[in-house]
Amino acid sequence: MNLTIDIGNTNIKCGVFDGDKLVYSLRLASSSSKTSDEYGLTMRDLLESNGIPCKSIDGVIMSSVNPNLNYTFEHISNFYFNAKPLVVGAGLKTGINIRYDNPKEVGADRIVNSVAAYHTYGGPVIVIDCGTATTFNYINEKGEFLGGAISFGLKTSMDALTSATAKLPKIELVAPPEVLGKTTITNMQSGIIYGFIGMVEYMVERFKKEQGAAKVVATGGLSEIVTKNSSVIDVVDRTLTLRGLNILYNLNRR
Repeated sequence: MNLTIDIGNTNIKCGVFDGDKLVYSLRLASSSSKTSDEYGLTMRDLLESNGIPCKSIDGVIMSSVNPNLNYTFEHISNFYFNAKPLVVGAGLKTGINIRYDNPKEVGADRIVNSVAAYHTYGGPVIVIDCGTATTFNYINEKGEFLGGAISFGLKTSMDALTSATAKLPKIELVAPPEVLGKTTITNMQSGIIYGFIGMVEYMVERFKKEQGAAKVVATGGLSEIVTKNSSVIDVVDRTLTLRGLNILYNLNRR
């Protein structure tokens, strides 16, 4: 079995694969103040309590958009799982062609999601990752990553709004029944959520206008909010990133 680790700005997602099957996944909060032992012991205990001893892990692959945690998880991989991790970056075989002005600028998470989406759904495909930031990736029918867009995330925009204003409260990210809010909270929910959905719908429309028809695949913790209130997304795939890491591991295993 192999361990996949996706280090994000807000969360760290881990998955254990037996071949192509995801047998267990876990989520941890991203924190540069935690030590490798704090993370390592937590991961070990969670895995072993679910019948997956550390010694059963044959290899590790990780992607990261949070460089502050890279060394921590490289140490965890070596110490707790006795495996030097494969790290998504330059020199790793991806199975897709990165047609970007500077391929090194493309975030590891975007590469991993693009690999998984093309491998699973074919191309052309638009991949939307609704996380701390919202990323749009376009992969054509030839398996070429042509580029995309980066915008604000739902929670990021809410945090920015409440931290920059004295009287606006923190709110729950749920869509109100109508766009016309009658309270401060429903006004905020309407503006943030329906405004975000409008941005996603417009971006997808522009991608299709410029590049042609494509399947739209969404991932990330907040993707279901869009899906529940819009028909622009064809598939929500919450395990897309972990499966992409597993595909890359199998492509590059030593």
